[in-house]
Amino acid sequence: MAHLRDMVFDSAHPASAARFWAATLDDYAVAPYDEAELARLRALGFDGPEDDPTVLLEPVSGRGPRLWFQLVPEQKRVKNRVHLDVTAADMEAETLRLTDLGATVRARHADHTVLADPEGNEFCLFPLTA
Repeated sequence: MAHLRDMVFDSAHPASAARFWAATLDDYAVAPYDEAELARLRALGFDGPEDDPTVLLEPVSGRGPRLWFQLVPEQKRVKNRVHLDVTAADMEAETLRLTDLGATVRARHADHTVLADPEGNEFCLFPLTA
């Protein structure tokens, strides 16, 4: 039986995308860079974390999938085939917070709001239910 380990997002700028999602999701943070990782990046010709072609977002608690953001040369052109659904207790306040982080509202429906992250990846915001 398979288990979900990672979700991978194609990205024009992985560091920015990872920061957006770290700020969006509770319990997630960009994985820290130690000296060995920084040396590895430099050996590959990258100046540091801002230029890293693969940035990892980890659940702080250790529960949940990791999110990887990988550099790709092409722009996003069509609707996502897979997207994230997120929840919040106050949808209006959360929509405002997310748009302040760089998200855009794509559509509002009776039970959810469709947004896009700064790179155009759609995701849905639903109310938190008990």
